[in-house]
Amino acid sequence: MAGGWCSTRPPSITSGRSDAQGRIVAGGGASLSALIAPAIAAGWFLPVTPGTRHVTVGGAIASDVHGKNHHRDGTITQHVESITLLFPSGETRAVTPESDAELFWATAGGMGLTGIILEARIRLTPAPTRFITVDTYRTRNLDQTMSLMTEYDVRTRYSVSWIDLVTTGAQLGRGVLTCGDHAPLDALTPGTRDDARQWKPRPAPPVPPVFPSQVVNRLTSRLFNEAWFRKAPAERLGELMPLETFFYPLDIVDRWNRVYGPRGFVQWQCVLPFGEEARLRRIVEAFVAGPVPAALAVLKRFGAANPGPLSFPLPGWTLAVDLPAARGDTLAAFLDGLDRGVVEGGGRIYLSKDARMRPEWLDVMYPRLDEWRAVQSRVDPSGRLTSDLDRRLGITAHASARVHGHGTRTTGDAG
Repeated sequence: MAGGWCSTRPPSITSGRSDAQGRIVAGGGASLSALIAPAIAAGWFLPVTPGTRHVTVGGAIASDVHGKNHHRDGTITQHVESITLLFPSGETRAVTPESDAELFWATAGGMGLTGIILEARIRLTPAPTRFITVDTYRTRNLDQTMSLMTEYDVRTRYSVSWIDLVTTGAQLGRGVLTCGDHAPLDALTPGTRDDARQWKPRPAPPVPPVFPSQVVNRLTSRLFNEAWFRKAPAERLGELMPLETFFYPLDIVDRWNRVYGPRGFVQWQCVLPFGEEARLRRIVEAFVAGPVPAALAVLKRFGAANPGPLSFPLPGWTLAVDLPAARGDTLAAFLDGLDRGVVEGGGRIYLSKDARMRPEWLDVMYPRLDEWRAVQSRVDPSGRLTSDLDRRLGITAHASARVHGHGTRTTGDAG
């Protein structure tokens, strides 16, 4: 329900007065990838981007995506000036923080359940070139990883750490921290300056659809983590890196999810408030000893939360882990136990990446859920907007009545 319209013309970029931020207007169904080239050509970049450029504008707002710069710039919706929504009634309305703050922020992270996002107007961030100046630090263990992240987040706009969730002992939670800022033109070599604003990523070769589920196992995960750690320098400063390499490393291979085989994978992402570092360590230890290998793990620091009742970030640590899907209930029970620990620590699970959370945790993790439901019911009183996620967790009031077995089934469910 996050939007299905994509403009047939390139997204338009405008700027107001000379001291104003750039603006881009795009259809809800346009991919972030389609926005980057015209933005870079005009000296701008997306204010916030997740780890793939193949999400839509509508999906990004409906998930209120965060990036490597949340500690400084917040989520995508904090840079959105206007959202055009289509409601079940057929009404189309442009919503802004000034015209209807409740609906605007309910849409941020509202999982597409407040209306179909047809169009958005977004403020961009200055980007003089298509390169990022990157500092890389290899860390010995989780303590050093978190210490360096705390120190360098205040110095750079972008920061992310890959961490090893396979290695045990004194090297538990070792990682590779990369920090970056947009590179100025004078940082480029003369030969590179000519196309400093031309973004033309190479087509990504696809992964063949031939991988069995057993390819991602403890041995291959250990080999991958060891290779990823050793290829990183102990310290490297000022490296010029194309933005696609820095922001979208997985996009260099198309359909990379095929390496997990026909059963696919599960991504688990939580946020824990600052002060819950000991609990985060216990979660890392749990993954190391868990029932399936943690194939890939990323740690970031969040800054201040925004007004969105269902927006995921809150000030703290966010850990995202990719796990090969497994038969039976072992993995589900393991993740249920981690969810409980997250709840006890005052954290939450990211709804945009969830495929298995238990519905009873929803209103505990998102204590403003009733406030969001009141806004959602205002624009969808018949309960026509829903989704598989909504039906499983009971996000909307109508779905909650069915999931938790109270109330009567309403008519007009759009399915």
